[in-house]
Amino acid sequence: MPNDAPDFTLDQARRILDDVFAPWIKDLALAVEDIAPSAQGEPGAILRMPFTSRLCRDNGVVCGQALMAFADTAMVIAMVTASGGYRPMTTVDQTTHFMRAVASADVIADARVVRMGRTMSFGRVTLTSAADGKPVAMVSSAFAML
Repeated sequence: MPNDAPDFTLDQARRILDDVFAPWIKDLALAVEDIAPSAQGEPGAILRMPFTSRLCRDNGVVCGQALMAFADTAMVIAMVTASGGYRPMTTVDQTTHFMRAVASADVIADARVVRMGRTMSFGRVTLTSAADGKPVAMVSSAFAML
């Protein structure tokens, strides 16, 4: 599943965050850190969601809603990377398995495209705590390619 446009750059992926997403997603201050394929050759992206108390429930734990929005956004960036540029798409399904709480730490998303199709694409995201590298959640998703 090679990237059709090998000259698609990290800076272009970063601009997608500003050009495509809703203002409240921009408020998460997400950062695209890498767009290199995985060791297994899967296209994708690594993003970071900086910790802020605004993302937390009353007990200082980053809320599930923020984690799910982060995973969805990371998967879009991964799909864009695999496509070699922006292509309109919409989330059809997202299943999130929460494994442990994350508090007072940035969250890292490793989003990988499992299958890039003409009309449907599928991916998975692993969310980890930047503090200790332990998994926080696993997410699988399906997107309609418009």
